[in-house]
Amino acid sequence: MSQKIQSLSGYYHEYQKSIHQPEQFWSRIAQGFHWKKPWDNVLSWDFEGPEIKWFENAKLNITENIFERYLFTHGDKTAIIWEPNEPNEAERRISYSELYEMTCQFSNALESQGIQKGDRVIIYMPMIPEAAVAMLACARVGAVHSVVFAGFSSTALADRIKDCKAKMVLTADGNFRGTKNIPVKAVVDEALAQTQTVEKVIVYQRTQTAVEMKSGRDLWWHEVIANEPKANTAATLDAEDLLFILYTSGSTGKPKGVVHTTAGYMVYTHYSFTNVFQYSQGDVYWCTADVGWITGHSYIVYGPLLAGATTVMFEGVPTYPDPGRFWAIVDKYQVNQFYTAPTAIRALQAYGLEPLAPYSLDSLKVIGSVGEPINEEAWHWYHDHIGKGKCPLVDTWWQTETGGIMISPLAGITPNKPAHASLPLPGIQPLIVDAEGNELKGNNVEGNLCIKFPWPSMLRTTYGDHKRCKETYFSTYPGMYFTGDGAKRDHDGYLRILGRVDDVINVSGHRMGTAEVENAINEHPKVVESAVVGFPHNIKGQGIYAYVICDLEGRTEEGLIKEIKETVRKIIGPIATPDEMQIVPGLPKTRSGKIMRRILRKVASKELSNMGDTSTLLNPEVVDQIIKGAGLAP
Repeated sequence: MSQKIQSLSGYYHEYQKSIHQPEQFWSRIAQGFHWKKPWDNVLSWDFEGPEIKWFENAKLNITENIFERYLFTHGDKTAIIWEPNEPNEAERRISYSELYEMTCQFSNALESQGIQKGDRVIIYMPMIPEAAVAMLACARVGAVHSVVFAGFSSTALADRIKDCKAKMVLTADGNFRGTKNIPVKAVVDEALAQTQTVEKVIVYQRTQTAVEMKSGRDLWWHEVIANEPKANTAATLDAEDLLFILYTSGSTGKPKGVVHTTAGYMVYTHYSFTNVFQYSQGDVYWCTADVGWITGHSYIVYGPLLAGATTVMFEGVPTYPDPGRFWAIVDKYQVNQFYTAPTAIRALQAYGLEPLAPYSLDSLKVIGSVGEPINEEAWHWYHDHIGKGKCPLVDTWWQTETGGIMISPLAGITPNKPAHASLPLPGIQPLIVDAEGNELKGNNVEGNLCIKFPWPSMLRTTYGDHKRCKETYFSTYPGMYFTGDGAKRDHDGYLRILGRVDDVINVSGHRMGTAEVENAINEHPKVVESAVVGFPHNIKGQGIYAYVICDLEGRTEEGLIKEIKETVRKIIGPIATPDEMQIVPGLPKTRSGKIMRRILRKVASKELSNMGDTSTLLNPEVVDQIIKGAGLAP
């Protein structure tokens, strides 16, 4: 079992051990798991390659560490509590024994339908227990799952299918979300019209919506499992075999498939879950994320289940049928650890305290924040009104690429400071560097956040394009993993994350590449060129501001903007829709043709002071025209 840190001195002791003897440290942590064959070597690494291997040549299956390891001791314990979108629909409580049987049965179904070790399987499903079963069954048979958020468009889904050459898609007839019934299967059908590799589609009946089922390709979930046994022998995997691919936006238009492997991810997600949330057996834990994001992978499914926890899955949204829904669920299941995004906190804060009045929230022991830096106002509201001033607030910093929480308070153990991620977890070696890559030592420093030593759950590559992995994460500052975030170490030595410093916008905790949004905007036939930047947004943290050069002939600005936004929705999905769009006569460019995004960010943020020298631009006059068009002219 992973060791749970229980005091501040214990944290410092463990941290020092993890830095000075990292291999011995992680070897000790890993010994608590079930291995079919132990490792020959704990770690070999080279950030130049990059090439990272943890627990080399060990053999295991991650699902045996969820099921077989626990079934005799707590098979009857609730593994998943599922809360449906509609409050009056019955919840589901699934024990570890039941989840084991569901996983085995679906694993057998996957194998019966031709899925083998190494095959890629796309999961495009609502927030239902079967989404977790799909992930676990893939892991059990050795297939590589790639979960795609079921709000992405058919084009975005098709891009991901094509990139990983998926053999199968797991989906549902529809998706209940608030007042909407989203036609999930129809989106899959549209995507598959653009792809060639998918042989089978398995469809779970959730909404009972009429869907088109293509003969020979499409199968009903309940039919494929009907005659399958509820026992299955887990495949033997190597420590570095792929567990999953998760696509994330980058600074180029093409999404990149972040690759996580089996053993290191298992060890680190369990360790970080147990320590950050200070989970104790019997607690009820709830992360409000979607399994389509890394937070759902690590802290709804794998981390909690590896720890033998009871994890809550919620199908709906925080404001349906009213903005008290989260708090009703906390009271209903007596939730002890609650983990959500600053976007949700700010949105609920806007409704005031009235929605909180009917609920006690007395069961809460720990509250957490994930997805983006939390602003101080939201931190205090969350801490004071949800945590009642008594719950530690773990403000967690990590990324899709890191696999698990990297910098965070350990609940009730290490100090809480508003809007600070605070201290690194044991095994994590962050450093702050200047633009040239020189380390900024001591306190009261600000720069770019890098990590100088590998950790078990870090990405290994970007699928099918290792060069891109190196260029994105390991080339800016040689010998270091560059996070793309700015950070400040304050006078107490606590870290505060300042947000993205590259061409990625953090919208509601989800990273959108500016190039990806620009490419979608440019698909509209009337668009000549576009530039996208982030700007401060009261609810989302960052919003998307698009500057667009258009051919307006025969069109109104208002009508064209509406069409362009619809184009983005169709190509990527609603999450990427620009919040603000300005038709401009030109874009500020250097003489080499590079768009000066710094100027555009200033205008979008309504900060016209310190615009810098614009005289060196190819077209300096366009800056005044953009400022005037934004209604900011003095």
